[in-house]
Amino acid sequence: MAQPTPLMPHATASWLVDNTALSFEQISEFCGLHILEVQAMADDLASSKYTGRDPVHSGELTHEEIERGQADTEYRLKMQKAPVDVSRTKGPRYTPVSKRQDKPDGIAWIIRNHPEISDAQIGKLIGTTRNTIQAIRERSHWNISNITAKDPVTLGLCSQRELDAAVARAAKKAAAGQPVEEPVVDENAPVRRDDREVLIEELKAERTASVAAAARAAQEAEAEAWLEAKRAAEAGEG
Repeated sequence: MAQPTPLMPHATASWLVDNTALSFEQISEFCGLHILEVQAMADDLASSKYTGRDPVHSGELTHEEIERGQADTEYRLKMQKAPVDVSRTKGPRYTPVSKRQDKPDGIAWIIRNHPEISDAQIGKLIGTTRNTIQAIRERSHWNISNITAKDPVTLGLCSQRELDAAVARAAKKAAAGQPVEEPVVDENAPVRRDDREVLIEELKAERTASVAAAARAAQEAEAEAWLEAKRAAEAGEG
C-alpha cells in the first residue's frame, strides 16, 4: 500500500528543494508529485510560488531520514508520521481577525489565476460572501484600488490541499462539459444600495457567523491538542 503524502505536498517539496540535496525523483515520490513539477520549482519556473513547509518540524520526516536519502539516491524516503485528516463541521469557515483584511487579495488571486473556480467554491474556500466576490470580479468593490492579488495559501486563508481540490473539482466539471456555477441574478432584486450600507451589512453578518465558527474552531483545536497529547504519551511509552 502506498504511503500517505505530506499534508501540503507542494510547499513540502519546495522546502526540500531549497534545503536538502535530495534528488528530484526522491522528492517527487515522497510528496506524490510529478518529477517535472519538482524540477520547475527548482528552476523557479512554477507558475505559483509556494512558501516552503518544513516536514521535519511537522514530524513527517526526520533529519536522519533526509541524510539517508542524501547518501543514497536510490533510497526512498519513509513518512515518519502521517498527517491527520481533520474533519470540519458544517458552517462558515472561521478566519482569524488578523487575516480577514487579506480576504479580498486572496479572492482577486483566485479570480485571476483560476477563473474556472465558481463563486460558490471561492466562497467556501475563503469564507466570504458572493456579493464580495462579485464586487471584486466587477471591480466595483469599495476598496478595489487597494486590493492586490495574493496567493490565499501564502496568506493563510486556506491550505494548498484545499486549493488544489477546488481547482481539480472545477477542472473536472469543465471537462465533463458542465457549466461552471455562476451567481444567480435575481431580476426582482432591489436596486443596488450604497456600497457603505452593503459593507456594514456584510460585516454584521460575518461577525455573527464568526462567533459561532470560533466556538467550533476552539472545540476542534481542543480535540486536536488532546490527540497530539495522546500520541506523545504513546510515543513515550514506546
